[in-house]
Amino acid sequence: MKADLRRILSETACLDVPIETLGDSDDLYAAGLSSLGSVRVMMAIEDVFGIEIPDELITYDLFRSIDSLENTIGQVRAGGDRDQEETTRRCADKP
Repeated sequence: MKADLRRILSETACLDVPIETLGDSDDLYAAGLSSLGSVRVMMAIEDVFGIEIPDELITYDLFRSIDSLENTIGQVRAGGDRDQEETTRRCADKP
């Protein structure tokens, strides 16, 4: 997942430094991430990972680092699995 995130950042974020020079916990804003860059990153993440990031998770801290992006993607995926399980249970209960 981190390789995909690094590729997305490299292609969409317009950072001031090469993505290869950043650690997973390095501050992306300090590396030049702008508000427009964060929107581009979010759209690419949603496309590549097939998720929709809920509005309540779209915060400044979401885009702070590669680690925070990875954690949020995992959180969204886990929530999606629970939603799917709930839908399956409800449908299975129908006569």
